[in-house]
Amino acid sequence: MDAHKKLTIGLFGFGVVGEGLYKVLQQTSSLSAEIKKVCIKDPGKKRNAPDTLFTTDRDEILNDPEINVVVEVINETEPAYYIVSTALKNGKDVVSASKKMLAEHLPQLLKLQEETGRSLLYESSACASIPVIRNLEEYYDNDLLHGIKAIVNGSTNFILTKMFEDKLDFKSALLLAQQLGFAEADPALDVEGWDALNKWTLLLNHAYGIVTAPTNISFTGIQNIQLQDAVVAEEKHFSIKLVAQAQKLKNGGVAAFVMPQFVKQDDHLAFVKNEYNGVVIESGFADKQFFYGKGAGSFPTASAVLSDISALRYQYKYEYKKLYHHKPNVLSNDFHIKVYVSFNDWKHIPREKFESIDEWHADEDRKYLVGLLPFSELRENSWWKENNVSLILYPDPVVEDIDTRKLKKRSLELAGII
Repeated sequence: MDAHKKLTIGLFGFGVVGEGLYKVLQQTSSLSAEIKKVCIKDPGKKRNAPDTLFTTDRDEILNDPEINVVVEVINETEPAYYIVSTALKNGKDVVSASKKMLAEHLPQLLKLQEETGRSLLYESSACASIPVIRNLEEYYDNDLLHGIKAIVNGSTNFILTKMFEDKLDFKSALLLAQQLGFAEADPALDVEGWDALNKWTLLLNHAYGIVTAPTNISFTGIQNIQLQDAVVAEEKHFSIKLVAQAQKLKNGGVAAFVMPQFVKQDDHLAFVKNEYNGVVIESGFADKQFFYGKGAGSFPTASAVLSDISALRYQYKYEYKKLYHHKPNVLSNDFHIKVYVSFNDWKHIPREKFESIDEWHADEDRKYLVGLLPFSELRENSWWKENNVSLILYPDPVVEDIDTRKLKKRSLELAGII
């Protein structure tokens, strides 16, 4: 597709993002792109566009030879996969914003791109307005990428900001987020960490060439964080964020997880508040670089979709350099992790699994400890997500090369005191 060729677009979905894209394209005449048809589910709904634009028949777009770009921004995973895979097979380039579908079907979609030679772009699926995928693809070499950590979910960040700054409890903060449109009526996807997990599955591929199912990455959301945890964080001069993190280990593997984390006041991510997203990338020679922007909403997401559409004029494709041109990395559980754990009852905490317990505190109703756990313990068990237990990672949580025997002895001594 040369730079002067007109892009004729078939759009699936006319919700917040779809309508945002329609409006943005009307204001971007220089792009030489127009939407020919929009496929929607409910033909009776009033929309701010001519009725002739809409259809309920997806094949009208998928089989139209004039349509050379399919843009998919719907909420349902399996229909989205059908649309994207069929469009690629039919010789169309595709732009998608469906992170859940992309994360769950990544191996099949990689194969389809190779087989068809078509381009599938999805910058809007992670961090909306922040161009993080393109940067990981083009700018950061695999061997020099030490680590990446990010706030990738605006809803949870908004809730945590309100818990800290306005001293709201979790339920009140969630209700406010729903009233303002930052959280869904069913907020589980955001609050329990699923949305961040899907985004992280995609970013791990572009950062380290790792292709894995979302379920292979350890994660939890903010559903168990108590107001008291926020109080403890403030006493220690930390804030709490839901952080997605990946870090290169000395053994050559990659540590990756999505969990609440204490963040130091001078950390870049401490400045990311409300519905904003932030990404910190650490590389061998460039040190740390910080990307910041709106992670959700009509126009921020539409701007990322627009950027992908624009790139298609130049036949842009993800090359997946870390996957195809380097030796891909693998996920590793061979490290320790420093955690803060708060809970109501000691019986739910397997103290013998801790390599060390550095701090413990017991009030009548709520107790907490700070200690070091083998990461495999979190992979293999779920006590840290159950029985009202709240687990929050310490800053710089990944710990390698420790003398476990000395620490274990101290841990058992402390366990005896408790």
